Amino acid sequence: MSTFPQIILASKSPRRQELLRLMDIDFRVVLKEVDESYPDGLSPAEIALYIAQQKAEAFDEDVTNEVVLTADTIVSIDGLILGKPESSEHAVEMLQRLSGRVHEVYTGVCLLHNHQYNKFYDRSEVFFRKLTDHEIRSYVEEYQPMDKAGSYGIQQRIGLIGIERINGSYTNVVGLPTEKLYQQLKNIV
Repeated sequence: MSTFPQIILASKSPRRQELLRLMDIDFRVVLKEVDESYPDGLSPAEIALYIAQQKAEAFDEDVTNEVVLTADTIVSIDGLILGKPESSEHAVEMLQRLSGRVHEVYTGVCLLHNHQYNKFYDRSEVFFRKLTDHEIRSYVEEYQPMDKAGSYGIQQRIGLIGIERINGSYTNVVGLPTEKLYQQLKNIV
């Protein structure tokens, strides 16, 4: 197991939890409600970092020796930010927009330790092949991707059959750039 300070993962994402387990990092999950709105005019990377820091700030008064790990993943295409879908039809619309195109996935991460904020992000390009309406609609019906930015999980059926390639970190697209995270955690010890 890791030699890092106790990690508090401020995320209900089962994907982030699984990635930390695969990294042999001990952690516990603690959740707080946070407003995920952001100011106008920010770039996709700035949005992901802003929201990740907002999530961490909710813990600043409560912890010192532990490391609070927060993250936010967004999908960007044509200058639009695709967050989590509001409905099944919205999810279908997002996937239709991504179909046959390249888009970017940004994950902003914030590590709060001893009232210090260490922020970083990663960016990956994802290339989708042209998807049929049936493939999109059956995915949305079966997997209900309402908790996923851009309405898809790369590790699920739609990713396995539809993603031709990625430039950048696979785990960043899943929701946590593990290699960068590991390096940043080593700097805290």
